[in-house]
Order: sequence, then structure tokens, then C-alpha cells
Amino acid sequence: MRLRLVLGDQLTRGISSLRDLESGDVVLMAEVAEEAGYVRHHKQKLALVFAAMRHFAQDLRAEGILVDYVRLNAPDNSQSLSGELARAVARHGARSVVVTEAAEWRVEQMMLGWQAALGVAVEIRADARFFCSRAEFATLKTARKTGRMEYFYREMRRRSGLLMRQDQPEGGQWNFDPENRKALPKGVRPPERLRFAPDAITREVMDLVAARFGDNFGDLESFGWAVTRTDAVAALADFIDHALPQFGDYQDAMKAGEDFLYHGLISPYLNCGLLQPREVCAAAEAAYLRGDVPINAAEGFIRQVLGWREFVRGIYWTEMPGYPATNHLGAARDLPAFYWTGQTKMRCMAECIGTTRRTAYAHHIQRLMVTGNFALLAGVAPAQIEDWYLAVYADAYDWVELPNVHGMVCHADGGILGSKPYAASGAYIDRMSDYCGGCTYDVKKKLGEGACPFNYLYWNFLIENEEKLARNPRMALPYRNLARLERGPIMAQAQAFLDGQQAWAAEQRRLDEGW
Repeated sequence: MRLRLVLGDQLTRGISSLRDLESGDVVLMAEVAEEAGYVRHHKQKLALVFAAMRHFAQDLRAEGILVDYVRLNAPDNSQSLSGELARAVARHGARSVVVTEAAEWRVEQMMLGWQAALGVAVEIRADARFFCSRAEFATLKTARKTGRMEYFYREMRRRSGLLMRQDQPEGGQWNFDPENRKALPKGVRPPERLRFAPDAITREVMDLVAARFGDNFGDLESFGWAVTRTDAVAALADFIDHALPQFGDYQDAMKAGEDFLYHGLISPYLNCGLLQPREVCAAAEAAYLRGDVPINAAEGFIRQVLGWREFVRGIYWTEMPGYPATNHLGAARDLPAFYWTGQTKMRCMAECIGTTRRTAYAHHIQRLMVTGNFALLAGVAPAQIEDWYLAVYADAYDWVELPNVHGMVCHADGGILGSKPYAASGAYIDRMSDYCGGCTYDVKKKLGEGACPFNYLYWNFLIENEEKLARNPRMALPYRNLARLERGPIMAQAQAFLDGQQAWAAEQRRLDEGW
């Protein structure tokens, strides 16, 4: 018999490791502390993955498939993937192992050593769930078609046929992003989003997570994620019907007290396998072709999945393993403690971290232009902010989190992912949200008592990194504006603020070491 290993981010019936199942084959699934604890994952992330794994195993058994499922609290659990695979090979007398290639570098390194360690053949199959395979991306990179996401995205549009009329883009242009930058008008109420009450299986998992990971970041009681394929499909339909029509206009908007606005909320399902990228893009395209959503909404959403998601995966696999070691700007400060507590007078940060704590979710502008922007301006060490993003979001896996944070947030790769740092003062946050209205700090004040920290940190960031950024053509205007300012007071106020944050970070580190 062959042993088929299915990982917690491979919960797809059509996954390549489950192809050509034969009578007597056994599917192995295992909850292990090694995967649950390599960062201190948000409690909802753990509950989502474990509950989805248990439901997936239940669905396989309903088909008559033999499933060997090892729970986290099983008394003989070795708590590692390699250990559980070895135990299962011995338990079942397996003559070979079949597995789909890992999404993450560190797991692939485990897989590559399994055949020698186990003494049986290990077949590692390609993951066909993506539009662009790892080999295809590498070929495109050699052909210089991956230098910027926009050009890669156009190639993916041509290859997939999504939103295309013969060889021309639907609507006459490739990208409608300039139409997708509107702030949410006062009085507009985003739709209620479909959430799911935990069933008995999920409740059991939540109890396990509360008992084993009670000190991890995040609330658990508000858990409402889909944990089955059926519910994930329902969540996609809810988004397409009720939120996608306005998604384009307001995808960059932020509003206090509104956790989801018009966003898809499907990235956790895509990244664990309950939904597939082709079906979600096809659903958005079909809604446009029916006349239910405008082109800027359909194109903006498809670009996130077909373009950006595929692009960052390609960058991850072509740049690893050296990618995370780069630090182009030399950022070295500690992550402020308020990233974990949410206790800060900066209302925008408190709102975004609060949303993250409640839901294990925040949308891309909250991640990039609020929590990410602050980490960039403050010069936080890339590895520290990367660990935070990997820990706190339900959709965070190393292959998607690392390029987004290392390249997009930190500009630590020196321009592989993006051509310039995504640095902004408080004015951007004020324009795209209502956060600044109730803040302790004055977003209109650039310097002095009560000034918004994003303002003086922005100019200080330009000063600290002038040698590396001033010659970037896309940074020419900010540096011309900097030339008109007196640097001394900016640097002094920024340093005083950052020194205060470092003191709190040191205290948090001391507490963590005690934990």
C-alpha cells in the first residue's frame, strides 16, 4: 500500500497526492506541535487549520477512503511531521509515500530527507493548484517577464484568458487601480458578512487551542471562519453577491469599527486549500460578464489573486533560501511591544491591531500602510516584523507572508518585489480612513508636542536612508521636499519617540523570555 500524506494547507480533494488512490492506500493527516508552534500563531489560525483538517478527514472517510488521523493530544504523537510519517510507515507497512510539494521552504527541506530517513520511496508531486507553477515562474524570470508584478500579471491574463477579449484586456486596459482608491463616504454601511457558528468538531478544537495555546495572541471566542469546503464556497458566493460590487471603489478604504468592509475574506480558504484560485477568479469574472459588478471591481479582485498572489509565490521560490537574510536598509530596531498589546495612543495602529486581535484578519491597506508603514518608518528589524505577520493572521504562510513583508513592507530586498519603499506620512492614513479624527495626535501637525508620529518618522526615515534611496527616481519628489526642511528637530523628536518604544520592546522581550 501507499501512504498519502496531506498537510494542513493542502485541504483540497483534487490535490496531487490524492490522485490515483487505490484500494488499501491510507491517507495520513497529523496535527503536530512542530507546525503549531514555530511561531506563536493567533489562536483563530490554529483553530481554523485544525478544524478544517478534521472536517476534511471526515469528508474523505465519507468517500470510503482510509484515513489515519493523529490528533495533537494523542498520547504517542511525536509532535513532528517527520516523526508521524515514520510512525505511520511502520504502522501500516507502507511500501512508498506520496506527498504534494510543500508550500514552504523549511517543510520542503524535511521532505527531501524523508526517502533516506524512511527507507521507502517518497514521491513528491507538483502542486497544480496555482496558475503558474514554480518551474514556469523560473522560466518567465529567465525571460525577464517577472521584473515587476504588473508585467507578470499581464502575462497571466493572457495565459488564463481571464477578462480578455481575444488578445486585448476587457474594458480596454489592463489595470483599473486608479479607480480603486476612494475613501469610504460618511453614512455608507458595508454589508453584513457571512460568518459561521462553530459546530461540535470546531468547538472541540477551540477547547484544545484554548487549553494548549491560551497565551498566544488573539481572541478565540469570536471565531466565525468556514472550516469546510461547503461553507467556504458559501463565503465566496456571499462576497461575490454582496461585497464585490463595491470592492473596487473602496478596497483601499479604512473605517474605525469596520473589520471587513468590502473585502473577500477568502484568503484563509485559498491558502489552506478549501477554495481554489481558478474558481474564485472565474466567479468574479462571471459576475462582471453578467453585469452584476463593474470592471474595476472584477479586475481589482482578480489582480490580487491571479497577479499578486502568484507573483509573491514565484518570488519566494526563486529567491529562497537567501531571501530573508537580506536587509537593504539595515533596519535593526526591536518591534514595539504595542504590536502585541494594541495599547498605543496612535488610533490607526490601535484600530488595525484590534481588528487583528479580534478576527486574525486585516485587509491589505491596513497591513501595508498602517502596521507595515510604521514598522518601515521605525526601522524595525525585518525578521521581527515578519514573525509578527506570520503569527497573527489566519491566511499567513511563509511563502506568501515573507515576500509581502520582507519586500513590500520593509523594502529589505532592495527592490526585487517593489521599485520603492511604501513609506507615507499620516496624511495618507487621514485621506483613506476616519482613524485620525479621534486620535490623541494631530495628523495636521508635522512636528512638536502632539504631532502625529507618522509625520516626523516619515521625514526621519528619508534622512536615515538617504544614501540608499535618494537616487531612486520614484523618491525624487520626497527628497526635494526634504531639502526644504530643517533636519535637526525632526531627527531629535523621532529619536526620542523611538527610544521610548525600544524601552517598551525590551520589557516585552523580558516577559516573553519568562513565558
